[in-house]
Amino acid sequence: MIFTEKDVRYVADLANLRLAPEEIQRMAQDLGSIVTYIEKLKELDTSNVEPMSQVLFDAEETATLREDVIGPTIPNAEVLANAPAAGAGYFKVPRVIER
Repeated sequence: MIFTEKDVRYVADLANLRLAPEEIQRMAQDLGSIVTYIEKLKELDTSNVEPMSQVLFDAEETATLREDVIGPTIPNAEVLANAPAAGAGYFKVPRVIER
C-alpha cells in the first residue's frame, strides 16, 4: 500500500506530532511497509492455532490472575512536586481536543 504525504500529515496531525519534511517522506515509506507486512500476515491460515491469551478462551477463574492488594500510595503533594504545571491538586495539561 502506498501512503502519500497527505496521509502521513493527517495521521501525524491526529497524533499531535510535528514532523520535518524528510521525516514525512520516511514515514510514508515506513507506513507502507508496515501495512504491506500486515496484509502478508493476513494470508496465513491460523484456523488450527490455539489462542494464546486468557481473554480468548475459557480458563479457571483464578488462572494466572492475582488478588488485588491495597498498597501504600504516594502523597499527592509529592507526586505533583515534579509536575511541570499543577493546580488544585491535579496535573495541568494543555488542551488537545480543540485547537
